[in-house]
Amino acid sequence: MSQKKGKVFIALSGGVDSSTAAALLIEQGYDCSGIFMITSDRPKSSPANAKAIAKKLGIKLHLLDLRTEFEKVLEYFTNEYKSGRTPNPCVYCNRHIKFTKLLEFAKTKGADFFATGHYAAIHKNTTGEPGLYAATDLQKDQSYALAMLDRKILEQLIFPLGRYSKEQTRSLASKFGLEIEGRQESQEICFIPDDDYAAVLESRCPQIVKKGKIIDSSGKVLGEHNGTHRFTIGQRRGLRVAMGVPYYVVDIDAKSNTVTLGTKEQTLSSTLLASGVNWLADKPGSAFTAKVKIRYNSKAVSARVIPQEDNVIIEFESKVSAVTPGQLAVFYVKDNFGSRVIGGGWIERPK
Repeated sequence: MSQKKGKVFIALSGGVDSSTAAALLIEQGYDCSGIFMITSDRPKSSPANAKAIAKKLGIKLHLLDLRTEFEKVLEYFTNEYKSGRTPNPCVYCNRHIKFTKLLEFAKTKGADFFATGHYAAIHKNTTGEPGLYAATDLQKDQSYALAMLDRKILEQLIFPLGRYSKEQTRSLASKFGLEIEGRQESQEICFIPDDDYAAVLESRCPQIVKKGKIIDSSGKVLGEHNGTHRFTIGQRRGLRVAMGVPYYVVDIDAKSNTVTLGTKEQTLSSTLLASGVNWLADKPGSAFTAKVKIRYNSKAVSARVIPQEDNVIIEFESKVSAVTPGQLAVFYVKDNFGSRVIGGGWIERPK
């Protein structure tokens, strides 16, 4: 195995993406090792799958028990819902666990680089500065979930799948003889069994189950709920209120334990405030135009981004639906390499 490109450790779950990414790294001449991250007692990904892939690829696999550290993610997840916000645990985990704890471990083993199976890309400009970019396949792009990474680690990251579609990745898995190309991927959060996030919240925080009022924007009582954690901004289904016309969640107030419903028009906003901004390029000194995503699976839309101290105000070219406190706003600017992630911040509220 060639070592001319350096030593890389890859987060290896045993799924199609991370396994194919590892095979690509080996093909490209890297000295590759895997790390399997243990985050719960009931993991969605089995260590056995990762071990089987590592054996097939002829690489060493390290099992890293991060259950204690992962409690930080669970606390964040619970506290956000208690506050009436909708958290994004994958973004939080990437910043505080996956791209910190795994990278730290890899460095103790002499790693030059750290890789994952995310669909994203790192490109360097003419001065050698690395930037985070959206994947070529925008349908699969995962750069949104990486927008809060520490800028200092970008030069150590490799995303081998950045220029591939999911179909191409499956074809590569077959070409490499991994025998997993047909394996289905889970869309669920890794620590939520059966996709039942409410059950996890209620077991961790029983007091979150609390009857409250469902009202309209005039204050009229429309019904009753069993906890604000069961709602998110823009939600239409499962409201248990028959209005004759479609109604949506337009506000969640954890302090008063009320959920406010409104029309589709009332879900629309032209501006928002985002806090705790993480810049992956030099912070602009003035307002700039960008494409902005306000949810992982939403389309990036044109907006004006106005930097403040640790915040940004975002003014959208056209109104957007369901600005959700607790989600991330990510700003992209086009350059010669594609759509570069300039930064991201936590959505506080429509402004």
